Amino acid sequence: MSRSPSALLLAGAIAALIDSGSYAQGVDIGEKVFRKCKACHAVGDGAKNRVGPHLNDIFGRKAGTVDGFKYSKAMTAAGENGLEWDAQSIGRFVAKPRDAIRGTKMAFAGMEKEEDRASLIAYLKTFSGRGAGRQPEKKKAAVAAEKPTANPAIATGAEGKKELAKNAEVPGHGTFHLGRVALDEEITAWDIDIRPDGAGLPDGRGTVSLGESIYTERCAACHGDFGDGRDRWPALAGGQGSLMKERPEKTIGSYWPYLSTVYDYIRRAMPFGDARSLTDDEVYALTAYVLYLNDIVTEEDFELSSENFTALHLPNEDAFIPDDRAQEGHYANRNEPCMNDCIPGKAKVTMRARVLDVTPDSETVEGTDTIE
Repeated sequence: MSRSPSALLLAGAIAALIDSGSYAQGVDIGEKVFRKCKACHAVGDGAKNRVGPHLNDIFGRKAGTVDGFKYSKAMTAAGENGLEWDAQSIGRFVAKPRDAIRGTKMAFAGMEKEEDRASLIAYLKTFSGRGAGRQPEKKKAAVAAEKPTANPAIATGAEGKKELAKNAEVPGHGTFHLGRVALDEEITAWDIDIRPDGAGLPDGRGTVSLGESIYTERCAACHGDFGDGRDRWPALAGGQGSLMKERPEKTIGSYWPYLSTVYDYIRRAMPFGDARSLTDDEVYALTAYVLYLNDIVTEEDFELSSENFTALHLPNEDAFIPDDRAQEGHYANRNEPCMNDCIPGKAKVTMRARVLDVTPDSETVEGTDTIE
């Protein structure tokens, strides 16, 4: 079987990587490149199927054969027709997934740089042929180094059993006398919420142009090249003026109330599968780019920072009202809920919720407009 020029180039790049003695460096680069993949794929100890299948032991594996993962018909057919994953086939697929296998449900647009593909393949190679879930030796050493030191309150007793050291202070609080007061450092690590008035914002800054480059690398695979969403991943931009329609588009620009919510969510939970990996400056840059996608700012050199953050407002902010339920009679006076004058008889569904797309595919009851 003849090979395409691109496949030969990739094979040459991998061979050069190994022959040059820089294979370990390539693995390190590949680990960084893999961040583009972590939103959908897992690799390493305990890796499980996510949006995409796990990638442990991918080398030598027939396409579409990971247990428990539901592949597209195209990927299953490719495996049945003899596609087996190796450096060349992985390289072709990662370069342009939808060109390599027509009909694949993989949403990733593709990895343009040959060096990135070679480094990614070198990284994935370290998880193949050694048993699913095995980590590279350097990874094992790093994980071992990060393990906490022994708790002085725990001692090893007879027959290797763990028991409370005799001189350890037994907690006196709570029913079960468990736990301890959280350290200031532990509280700080979790206390990262940001209020609409800017309280909690970290120092930092980031431009729209920087945010675009980060978005392209870390976010576009799920949210689309221009924030328009991809497959089942949500859109981030557009939808202005649609909230009164039957099918509103609830994006950051059309629905969200506060910019602080955008920053907090990106910082706390994104990118999917690699949360808390962004620096504060990168979060500022991404937030600025989301504003740009929604035409809230229009200059590519606009810089969002902790100084000008509270001066910016999302279009739908004024449509939200304070939650004043605690002032309502039932809550304020702790009244019992009213259970009088209820509609008699069995409740019936009188309309299909097609707009919400939640109605099961059941038939209507003959002679009525209702469904049971």
